[in-house]
Amino acid sequence: MNMNIVRGCIAATFCVAAFGGVEARELVILQTNDTHSQIDPTDKGYGGVQRRKAFVDSVRAARPDVLLVDAGDAVQGTLFFTLYGGEVEMKAMNELGYDIAILGNHDFDNGMDAMARNVGISDADWLATNYKFADPEVARLFKPFRIYDYGDKKVGFIALNLDPEGMIADGNAEGVTYLDAVDAANAAAWWLKNQEGADVVVAVSHLGYENVPSPSDQDIIRRTKDIDVVLGGHSHTLLSPGSGREWIVNAVGDSVLVTQNAKSGEYITEVTIDLDSLDSKLPSYRQVRLGKEYDRQADENLVELIAPYRLGVDELMGKVIGKSARELPNDRPGLLNFVSDFVEKRGGELIGELVDLALMNVGSLRRGLPKGDITQGMIISMQPFTNKVLVMELSGKDLLEAMDVFASRDGDGISDAVRVVYDPLTHKAVSVAVDGKPVDPDKTYRVATIDYLAGGGDYMVPLKRGNVIARSENIVYDDLINYIKENYSKKKINPSDQLRFRPIDGL
Repeated sequence: MNMNIVRGCIAATFCVAAFGGVEARELVILQTNDTHSQIDPTDKGYGGVQRRKAFVDSVRAARPDVLLVDAGDAVQGTLFFTLYGGEVEMKAMNELGYDIAILGNHDFDNGMDAMARNVGISDADWLATNYKFADPEVARLFKPFRIYDYGDKKVGFIALNLDPEGMIADGNAEGVTYLDAVDAANAAAWWLKNQEGADVVVAVSHLGYENVPSPSDQDIIRRTKDIDVVLGGHSHTLLSPGSGREWIVNAVGDSVLVTQNAKSGEYITEVTIDLDSLDSKLPSYRQVRLGKEYDRQADENLVELIAPYRLGVDELMGKVIGKSARELPNDRPGLLNFVSDFVEKRGGELIGELVDLALMNVGSLRRGLPKGDITQGMIISMQPFTNKVLVMELSGKDLLEAMDVFASRDGDGISDAVRVVYDPLTHKAVSVAVDGKPVDPDKTYRVATIDYLAGGGDYMVPLKRGNVIARSENIVYDDLINYIKENYSKKKINPSDQLRFRPIDGL
């Protein structure tokens, strides 16, 4: 950011940064989202905080007015979070000089105290426009909006967050009140433009672009009139410039830009707003994939910061527990089938007899597995959450309703005895069979799953009506590590790639 910024508060809950005497020109906004603790490059060889810093520094060196913004879920997904709870991610973001950040749902994974501790480490301004916090010590960490002055132009930022109900585990967001995102967006954007004199309003969103409950970013734009740009996250959508999906028409017929960078920090977005031509020129948008071309001389401050945390990560990543016959990406059926069948087997162990089926959400798979050696660290990174396997008794009626929830997002994990066909137009299950027999709504089934889903997480409300009869004492990744050690010491992991949950047109 330009070092001539003068920061000052205009009220107890929000601040203004003034650029004295600087002629309004172009504002560059660099955006990340859903970086999910990806400190190092991904298995695909992209991203990592060193490359991100190299890119951000290059833009700041070339452009006078630059803001760095994160649209949520900077944490959860690698061993850096599992072992250290978000501390290294916040410190790395400080080194990169983030100006604005918002909460994602995974910021609550370890509860309110852990979330507040991480936000307290951060130097960024954290915005929360449609969340109210009961604890005043938590509330003071957030601002409802932020305004920047560039000469005679004002740019305002608001934050839009998802409803914790159905997405964040029960109790982890205690004291957080969700305010309707559309109402909040309209009210806050109207206030900024009509009372604070903002020329541009940017919404930083963790609502998601598609395959999410309403309102999505698209819904927000279509139902508002004062938002000019939406910097999005949550749904892990790659909104490529030129795709046509990045422009949505708002309530008064204007085109509004919406961005998103998939996940894991492989991409970074650059939005340029011409502040001298706001009435005639739309923002420009480019997206950069952070590859080896950004492997310049390592930033020594980042190296020194990360080094102490790397010790624990490297130790777990070096402990080999089995082998895989082939690569198992987390966006292909094989790995989901493997984990779902493991949950079924673990459920059977818990009750001492076979269960009828297992259910697992694809969102629990945070990385794939490579061909060859599989390490303890890989399994923890693949299943990083503190969930536990359990077994419940569930009516066939509720099971069918649960399959409709799975169908609403084009399928999730089911064990080998189950076959589901769904309609991709209605997002409803049209055929559900267990052991070759259609599910009987009046029958009681023994279902193995994880406590997050059983508690209604990932919108699995039907599972909340089940009766839990057994629960593992171990975290899922510990049970899975033991399962691999016991069953794959002499043979290789090689699950079926059969699509068990398939669209009707795939018949």
